[in-house]
Amino acid sequence: MSSRAASFTTLRPQLSRRPSVSSRLSFAVSSVERGEGTAAANAPAEQQIEEEIAEIKRYEDFTTIDWVQDAAQERLRRKTRRRKHVGLYDHSRVSWRYKLWESYDAAQGWIVVTLIGAAIGLNAAFLNIITEWLSDIKMGYCTTAFYLNENFCCWGEDNGCDHWHRWTGFYPANYLLYIMFATIFAFTSAILVKSFAPYAAGSGISEIKCIIAGFVMKGFLGLWTLIIKSVALPLAIASGLSVGKEGPSVHYAVCTGNVISRMFDKYKRNASKTREILSACAAAGVGVAFGSPIGGVLFSLEEMSSYFPLKTMWRSYFCALVATAALAAMNPFRTGQLVMFQVKYDRSWHFFETVPYIFIGIFGGLYGAFVIKWNLRAQAFRKKYLTKWAVLEATLLAAGTAIICYPNVFLRIDMTESMEILFLECEGTEDYQGLCDTDKRWANVISLALATVIRIFLVIISYGCKVPAGIFVPSMAIGASFGRAVGIVMQAIYDARPDSAFFAACQPDEPCITPGTYAFLGAAAALSGIMHITVSVVVIMFELTGALTYILPTMIVVGVTKAVSDLFGKGGIADRMIWFSGFPFLDNKEEHNFGVPVSVVATTDVVAIPIHGMTLKSIEDLLKQPKYQGFPIVEDVNTKVLVGYIGRTELRYAVDRLRRERAITISPEAQCTFSPPALSAVTPITPTGTISNTSDYTSSSSTSVDFSRYVDATPVTVHPRLPLETVMELFRKIGPRVILLEHHGKLTGLVTVKDCLKYQFKAEAAENPRDDREIAEGHERLWGIMRRVAAWVAAKLADASGGRIRLAGGADERTGGLGRGDGRIMDGDEDVGDDDGLELEDR
Repeated sequence: MSSRAASFTTLRPQLSRRPSVSSRLSFAVSSVERGEGTAAANAPAEQQIEEEIAEIKRYEDFTTIDWVQDAAQERLRRKTRRRKHVGLYDHSRVSWRYKLWESYDAAQGWIVVTLIGAAIGLNAAFLNIITEWLSDIKMGYCTTAFYLNENFCCWGEDNGCDHWHRWTGFYPANYLLYIMFATIFAFTSAILVKSFAPYAAGSGISEIKCIIAGFVMKGFLGLWTLIIKSVALPLAIASGLSVGKEGPSVHYAVCTGNVISRMFDKYKRNASKTREILSACAAAGVGVAFGSPIGGVLFSLEEMSSYFPLKTMWRSYFCALVATAALAAMNPFRTGQLVMFQVKYDRSWHFFETVPYIFIGIFGGLYGAFVIKWNLRAQAFRKKYLTKWAVLEATLLAAGTAIICYPNVFLRIDMTESMEILFLECEGTEDYQGLCDTDKRWANVISLALATVIRIFLVIISYGCKVPAGIFVPSMAIGASFGRAVGIVMQAIYDARPDSAFFAACQPDEPCITPGTYAFLGAAAALSGIMHITVSVVVIMFELTGALTYILPTMIVVGVTKAVSDLFGKGGIADRMIWFSGFPFLDNKEEHNFGVPVSVVATTDVVAIPIHGMTLKSIEDLLKQPKYQGFPIVEDVNTKVLVGYIGRTELRYAVDRLRRERAITISPEAQCTFSPPALSAVTPITPTGTISNTSDYTSSSSTSVDFSRYVDATPVTVHPRLPLETVMELFRKIGPRVILLEHHGKLTGLVTVKDCLKYQFKAEAAENPRDDREIAEGHERLWGIMRRVAAWVAAKLADASGGRIRLAGGADERTGGLGRGDGRIMDGDEDVGDDDGLELEDR
C-alpha cells in the first residue's frame, strides 16, 4: 500500500475501472520491491523521507498503524540498505560485506528477543526478591540481617525461628504496625504512578492487546513507564491490596521489549515488526510470572495477539525460554522454584472426584461472571467520581484491606504464599495454623469461606485503582481458598463414611482425598473464569505441578468453567475493559451476523481532494481540522473518480518539508497537484514548484506544487454492497487504517474500525436493551454517603486538633474522560488537551 515509496513510468489504462483488492495489494508490494528507474538513484532520499514520516507516526497518540504500508516499507528498507551497504547502485556483484550484513539483518530478530528475554528474567527475579521482603517486613524483621525475609532468615526451619522477631509482643501494636506499613506502601506506589508514569497503573493487558493489534498509545510502553512499574509494583503487592503482579508482569515485559527493540533500526521505525516482538514479550512476561514458558506462548496466542504467524510463535517460545532460564539462574527463592507456589503431586485422583471437580468448575464460571459485572460498575463509579482522588483512594483501600485481612490467617499473608500453603499436601509438610489438623477442620472451612467472600469483595473494589494491579493471582487465591474448603469437606465426608460405595476406589493404606489438589484446581477454575482462557490455563497449571495425572482433572474443571462463563457473555475481564475504555479493537474471537452492507455504516460525506485545483492555503486549512485523518484523491470533485489516498501525516509532512527546504517563499495561492505516481513519468523526492513570477505572490497563483509522491495510488477499496462482516474481516486480516468505498470507479464513502464498532455497539444495544438509570442513581447515593462520611471525619479531625488540621476542598470536582463512559470510541481525533497526551487516570 506504500506505492508512494517508488516512481512509476507506466500509465494506467483506464481510471474508471479499478482492479480487484488482491491485485492492487500485489501491485503495491511488487512496485516497492522492483526499485527500478529513478527509485534506484533516489533510494537514499526515499529512505530518509520514509524514516521521517515513520518517526512522526510513532508519536501520533491514539491512532492506528497501517500494517500493509509497514510491510511495503520493510521491503523498501531491505532493498535500500542492501544497496547502501554493498554499493550495488551501478553493478550487481555480491561481496562478502553484503553476505555479512544479510546474515546480521536476518539474525537481528533473534538477537533482540535474546536481549529482551534476559532483561525480563533478571527484572522478574529482582521484583520477586523485593516483593517478598516488603511483604514480610510488615510482620517483623530478621535480627541477623535486616534485608532478609522470613524464609531466608529461618532457612531450613518449618515454623519460624528465633532469628525472626515480630515487631512487638503486643498483638494490637503489631496490628497497627501492619496497617501503617500497608498504608505507606500503597501511598508511595500511588504517588509514584501519579507523578511520573500514569500509564503504570493497572494491569495493562487490555491496552497491550490493542497496541499489539495496531493501536498507538504514546508513552504506554516507554522507559519511564517501565521504571515506575518495576518500582511501584512491589510496593503495591506488599501493601496487601487484593491485586497481583502476574498481570503487570506482562506490561513491564512488553515495555522492556519496546525499549530494547527501539535500539535496532529494523524495529525502530516499523510499527508492525515491533508488534511481533511485543507478542513475544507478552509470552515471556507470563512465562516468568508462572514459571511456565510454554503456557506463556499459548497465552500470547490465545489472549494477546490477533496476528500470530509461525515466525512470531518461534520467537515467543525463544524469548520465554531465555527469560525463564535467566529467572532460574537467579534462583530468587533459593529452592530451585521459579515461582513460590510451585508444587509436586505424587498421588493420583479417583473417578468419583469428578463430582466435586465439576462443582469447582461451576464456581469458577460464576466467580468470573460476578466479578466482571461488579468490577465494571466499580470502574464506572471510579471514573466518574474518584478520578481526582486516585492517591487517596489507593491509600484508603490499602488501610481498609489491612484492617479487614489481618484477623484472618489466610488473608493476612501474601497471596502467593497463601497459595503455596493451600496447594501443599498435609503429609510431610508444615502445618500452617492447624490447616491439616482434624480438630480444627470445620474452623478452617469457615475461615477459608470467609477468606473467599472477603477476597472477592476486595478484588471488585481494588482492581482498577491507580497502582500497578493485576487480577491473575487474586483470582487464583480466591479459587484456591474455595477449592481447599471443598477438599476439606470431601475429606470430612470420607472420614465419616469410609465404607461408602462412593469411595470404593480408595486404597485403605493411603490417603484417599488430597485437599491441596482441590485448591490447585480451584485456582485454575478462577483464573479461567476471570480471563475466559482455556488451553493456556491447563498448560500453566501443568507446568506449575509437573503432574501428568492431573491434566485431565484440570481440563474437566476448565471446560466446565468455560461453559458456565459463556452463559453470561463472551470475553474475559481484559476484553470487557477494552469495551469499557472505548479502544478501537476488533476481537477476532467474536462472530457477527449483521446482514447489512458496508454502505450502512460508512461515512458518505467525505472531504476529498481533487488532482488539480486546490491551493496551498486551502490544504493548510484542511490540516487545521483535527477530525480528518486522511483524504481520498479524486479526479474531480463532481465526478469523484477515485485515483488514490493521502494520509494526514504524509500531507502535513509534505507541506512542512516544502516550506523548510524552499529557498524562496511559496505563495499561499500556489496550485497543488496530487497525481498518483502511476500518472507521472518521474516522481521527484521533494515536492516540486514551478515559479512564474517571483515578485508578487499575493496577486495570483504563481507557483504549482506537486505532492504526487505522497499519494497512495492503491488504497484498499471495496464495493458498497459488500457485507459488513467481510469488511471487518479485512480490517482484522489486512490491517488498513481506512477502507474506501467505490462504485464503478467513483468514491462513495469510507469506513474505519470506529464506524464498524459504532454499528456493532448499536446493534448489540438494540438486541439487549438495558436501563442504566438505576445504576447511576445508586452511584449518586453511594457518592453522597461517601461525601457525608468524609465531611464527618474532617469535622472530627478539626475538632480534635483544635482547628490546626483541616481537610477540605475539591470534593465536588469531577472529571469526564475519553472512553466508554461517554459512549465514544477513541480513534485518534480526540482533543487531549495538552502536549503530554491523555493520562490513564483521566480516561
